[in-house]
Amino acid sequence: MNTRPIRFFHRGEVVEVADLPPTTTVLQYLREHAACTGTKEGCAEGDCGACTVIQGELDAQGRLQLRNVNACTQFLPTLDGRALLTVEDLGGPAQLNPAQQALVDCHGSQCGFCTPGFVMSLTACYEQHQTAGTTPTRQQLADALSGNLCRCTGYRPILDAGERMFDAPARVIDRAPIAAALQTLAADKPLDYGHAGVRFHAPQSIQDLATLRETYPQATLLAGSTDVGLWVNKQFRDLGDVIYTGRVAALREIRSEDGSLWMGAAASLEDSWAALTAAVPRLRELWLRFASPPVRHAGTLGGNIANGSPIGDGAPALIALGADVLLRRGAQQRWLKLQDFYLDYMKKDLQPGELVEALRVPLPSADWRFSAHKIAKRHDSDISAVCAVLALRVESGIVREARFAFGGMAAIVKRAAAAEAAVVGQPWSEASAQAAAAALPQDFKPMTDMRASAGYRLKVAQNLFTKLWLETGSARTVPIGIWPSLQEVVA
Repeated sequence: MNTRPIRFFHRGEVVEVADLPPTTTVLQYLREHAACTGTKEGCAEGDCGACTVIQGELDAQGRLQLRNVNACTQFLPTLDGRALLTVEDLGGPAQLNPAQQALVDCHGSQCGFCTPGFVMSLTACYEQHQTAGTTPTRQQLADALSGNLCRCTGYRPILDAGERMFDAPARVIDRAPIAAALQTLAADKPLDYGHAGVRFHAPQSIQDLATLRETYPQATLLAGSTDVGLWVNKQFRDLGDVIYTGRVAALREIRSEDGSLWMGAAASLEDSWAALTAAVPRLRELWLRFASPPVRHAGTLGGNIANGSPIGDGAPALIALGADVLLRRGAQQRWLKLQDFYLDYMKKDLQPGELVEALRVPLPSADWRFSAHKIAKRHDSDISAVCAVLALRVESGIVREARFAFGGMAAIVKRAAAAEAAVVGQPWSEASAQAAAAALPQDFKPMTDMRASAGYRLKVAQNLFTKLWLETGSARTVPIGIWPSLQEVVA
């Protein structure tokens, strides 16, 4: 690879940056170098949304995709080949954009600190629905804004503004110059950016990525930066050399094949969860409560799985679905059951120079029943105290298979073997659900921490089996409807 500047579209033109550390965040660049101070820093960990910007890139079909992300956790080199839109790129005093005008009309700004972030998330929502020819419900607006916090508690007028902005004639962002610039940037060589002896590699093929990882096994592997960004912002860690997975198109692919769902490790959380929810609609609530839209747009399911946190919400769902993980070292590949990937706290069956390439999720048949729950102190955008995805395969009223996967209950995400054994071979009934709950203490001895006590964790996890029965008992079973919606998602 040849060293070249970071190149991206910003303020109507292609910008080149060649003199900043690779861990400079997009927020730092905007406020300290680009004189774009509308974007604010509130938490520096992707939680409050004050720093929300819109990132643009071309999808596999060459269409411009605009999504809101947190500028505080994204490193500047990840913008290479993409577009960056901030509040300064929207309407000005002469003519506000629809989100800005609606906020003025509905008195949606109080102290004003969070307002630019709300404007950007509202604009992203507006662009999405105007492109699709739809109008969001108030609940959909609330879900779209779940990553933006208002410390003045002004959510009602902000939601009013979200509804009001669709009342006026449509006025969307002019995408043509952005798309044209990105098409030009697509011809650039893969980024190999250096500063002060540290390199940021952004390969564009899986072969180059695997070679780099094998050659530099101690380098930091970067995916969505929603966690690694905090290593720098909060822990002040030196990442050393970085290998970025986000420019490898093959790793972002999601497709259906041979009765399974294939998800590349660099596919976004939002796209991955959309595909999973199409296969299993009962995962929808877990999808909406998995972080926030800005985090899901930047983060990846492969990164969430490779991180190995016992409170990650991706692993319980995938383990309950019977997922496999594809690992790669150089040209060598190996498949592993995801439930066997986790060995101990933050320890995985991952060799030096090896990386997660993809996930394979068997599409469940109609006799599988699912119940998914996230227990946290805050409804939206919070870390789980307990996350559980409970799956049963029931034939003629008898439980033939069970996969009960829990996060937050042990040093790793794992299945509840004793609880599963208590129901397999038994009629699916309230008594069987109670038997699973009674067996759960054999599987887990949870810890007490700032999120929940051990006793609370165990009790709430046991209670989830009652919910499983109430949701999936024979009189209440809802067909999961796999194929039509899934094909729409991966098409």
